[in-house]
Amino acid sequence: MENKYELATFAGGCFWCMVKPFDEQPGIKRVISGYTGGSVENPSYQQVCTDTTGHYEAVQITYDPEVFPYEKLLELFWQQIDPTDPGGQFYDRGQSYQTAIFYHNEMQKKLAEESKKALQESGRFSKPIVTPLLPAKTFYPAEEYHQQYYKKNRAHYESYQIGSGRAGFIQKHWGDESDK
Repeated sequence: MENKYELATFAGGCFWCMVKPFDEQPGIKRVISGYTGGSVENPSYQQVCTDTTGHYEAVQITYDPEVFPYEKLLELFWQQIDPTDPGGQFYDRGQSYQTAIFYHNEMQKKLAEESKKALQESGRFSKPIVTPLLPAKTFYPAEEYHQQYYKKNRAHYESYQIGSGRAGFIQKHWGDESDK
C-alpha cells in the first residue's frame, strides 16, 4: 500500500508557512519541513540561514496521486507564494527563502512547466514568474521544533503569516481561491 504514494518537493520561503496548506488536504500522508538543493550534508537551520550551503527551506510532501494529483499540488503551491520575487519571500530575504519546484521525475517536470506557463499567461501577476524548476536533490528534514510549527506555535505562526506580508499577498492575488 505504501508504494501508491509519491513525493513532491516545494520551496516557498519560510517552510513554517508551507506545511499547513498541504497538510490539511485529502490524500496527503505527510508534510516534512527541511532543506534541499545545497551542497552540505545534514545542514542545520543555523547553517542554512547563512546562505552559504546552497539549500532552500522546503517541504517534502508524501501524497496519494489518485486522491490529490500532482497538478492540484502545483495549484496549491502557486497560491502560497509570490512567484515573481527572485530574492526570497515576503519579509524573508536570501537564497534559502527563494522559491523552487523540485521535480522527482520527468512527468512532474512536464506538469510543472505547463503549470508555470499557464500561470504566466493568466495575467494574474504583472511581473514574470521566476520560480525555477529544478531536479530533486537529497532532502534533509529540519530540526524537530520546525516540524508542524503551525500546530505547535499557533499564535506565533498566525502573527508571522500576517506580519511577513504573506497572508495579505495571498488574499490580494488569490482571494477565496486560496482557501480550497
